[in-house]
Amino acid sequence: MGTVLLVSAVVMSVLGFTLATVVTQRIAQAKIDAASVEIDRARVVVEEQIDTSASTSSLQARLNSARASLTQRTQQGSDVANVYEPVLLVESTHGTVTSSPESYRVPERLVEFVSQGYVAYQFAVVERPDGSPYNALIIGTPTDSDVPNLQLYLVTNMDNEASTLALMRGLLASAALIVIVLLVGIAWLASQQIVAPVRSASRTAERFASGHLRERMPVEGEDEMAVLALSFNNMAEQLSRQINQLEEYGDLQRQFTSDVSHELRTPLTTVRMAADMIASDQESLEPTQRRASELMIRELDRFEALLTDLLEISRHDAGVADLASTIMDVRTPINSAWAQTRLLADELNVPVEFGIPDHEVKIEGDPRRIERIVRNLIANAIDHSEGNPVHVDLFENDEAVAVTVTDCGVGLKPGQEELVFNRFWRADKSRKRHSGGTGLGLAIAREDAQLHRGTLDAAGVAGEGSQFRLVLPRDPEAGFVHAPVELRAPGESNAVVEARAAVEGADDAAAGVDCGDQECVDKQPAPEVRDA
Repeated sequence: MGTVLLVSAVVMSVLGFTLATVVTQRIAQAKIDAASVEIDRARVVVEEQIDTSASTSSLQARLNSARASLTQRTQQGSDVANVYEPVLLVESTHGTVTSSPESYRVPERLVEFVSQGYVAYQFAVVERPDGSPYNALIIGTPTDSDVPNLQLYLVTNMDNEASTLALMRGLLASAALIVIVLLVGIAWLASQQIVAPVRSASRTAERFASGHLRERMPVEGEDEMAVLALSFNNMAEQLSRQINQLEEYGDLQRQFTSDVSHELRTPLTTVRMAADMIASDQESLEPTQRRASELMIRELDRFEALLTDLLEISRHDAGVADLASTIMDVRTPINSAWAQTRLLADELNVPVEFGIPDHEVKIEGDPRRIERIVRNLIANAIDHSEGNPVHVDLFENDEAVAVTVTDCGVGLKPGQEELVFNRFWRADKSRKRHSGGTGLGLAIAREDAQLHRGTLDAAGVAGEGSQFRLVLPRDPEAGFVHAPVELRAPGESNAVVEARAAVEGADDAAAGVDCGDQECVDKQPAPEVRDA
């Protein structure tokens, strides 16, 4: 509404100004044209009267006589609307001015133009004999008579024209005001018939998007807005039906996963007992039977880990996963995670270096879940390090702690930084998993991090390596704003890190690891390194 008012006012102001200017120019030009014709006639009369007057008379008398004759003829030959007052003026070489009527003041700039031989005009304010001012058009011309420097001026009153223009401006202003009021009224009516239903549709769409699936638009009348409301309601009905079907399907899928995982526990336990019984007497088995027993034990371990992960992911999906929070030293779950992955590092001959402070780093969290996150990250880094060192570093600030696990292995291709947290996703399906992962570890790790109101993210460069960063707030209820360290993959440029930091809204300096051919060099001024 305000925009309509502003635009209407601007448009009407421009139109009114343009119209007033055109009318003013037309009126002024008409007066100038009429005065130009009249000045030519008056010049002839004055020249004849001056030439026939006695040369023995005084200059003032000759001027008065010529002016009296011109005034009489002008009043007889002109209409009432174009009555001119003649003025005769002579400027001597000594600078004295003689005029008729006496002491009449003609604008100096106009006198200068006429003295140069031009017919010129000027709008000016002049005084009547009684001293009252009025608007006038003064046009002057030089004459050819025996009186040197004789100039003739005709003065016409412009008060009527000024009054006409003032009336016209008033009418234009009134018309503009009326038009603006009408436009605002029309805009208000249009908004009630168009904008209001659109706003109602917008509010209905917002409520529908926020989860109120029963929200519908009111249908009134049979116009276009009613058709729009019917179409919107049909769309909302179809969407709500599909959303309900998807929710039911998701619930069934989660329930199926949970039920299957639970139901497989019993046969798995039975098979495990049988496998352990067979493995307890391996000396009596033939080599092929012993190999079969080892394969069965290994696959049972992997099957049991998969069931455990499926049960855990189903708890997260159902929203029943909770934190067993306690005040702890975050170094403890890191050391415990290393104790469970050290055998894998030794088996693959991958050195793991730690940058962990010597002092306690206290946070509130669930030690079991934090240990599981770090264990998954270390095992994943060892599995993909290609024999290069793996770095595990711990950073802290006043509001959070961060654990980074960096490897200089196969790295990540662009766009894989988020895909690695998808369930059962693998960058290279032909690659062998040395750690025997189930494909759910990183997905569960991110869910565990989010339970702490923390984050788990990754960055990588193909062929250079990757870095996973776990950020946990010291207080899960308070959360955190700034991470203790920036995420940087080996070989990643500063511009990429700065762009990521700008997106995350962090202000701290970036930290990173640079990889050579066979080793990783820690470039972050890290805490003292010690073996876990």
